[in-house]
Amino acid sequence: QVQLVESGGGTVQPGGSLRLSCVASGFSLNVAKIGWFRRAPGKEREAVSCIETRNFPARYRDSVRGRFTISVDKPKNTVFLQMNSLKPEDTAVYHCAYARADGLVCDLDTREYDLWGQGTQVTVSS
Repeated sequence: QVQLVESGGGTVQPGGSLRLSCVASGFSLNVAKIGWFRRAPGKEREAVSCIETRNFPARYRDSVRGRFTISVDKPKNTVFLQMNSLKPEDTAVYHCAYARADGLVCDLDTREYDLWGQGTQVTVSS
């Protein structure tokens, strides 16, 4: 079955860290674009970060650059999102998504992705 499954969400205090995982099954991440997106209550889905798994440069939205790091573990067929210095405004459901690699840097555009995971909740609160 072709799917993406996220895990690693939870509740942390401001300044804390979490590492989200996105495990792909039914296909390989050796050549792929994977994006992380989030949706906070009452807000539209927004892009957080993305990576093209053939070592193209990763991309980040401005508000997370320097705090979040996206990476890929090909033997585990998994993409990670390391989130440090978390803020209350990072609270959201986080989804990973897949897009076909096309030899270009990945896109921070939800319309480019056509396979989505079910999401994992991240809550940052004191």
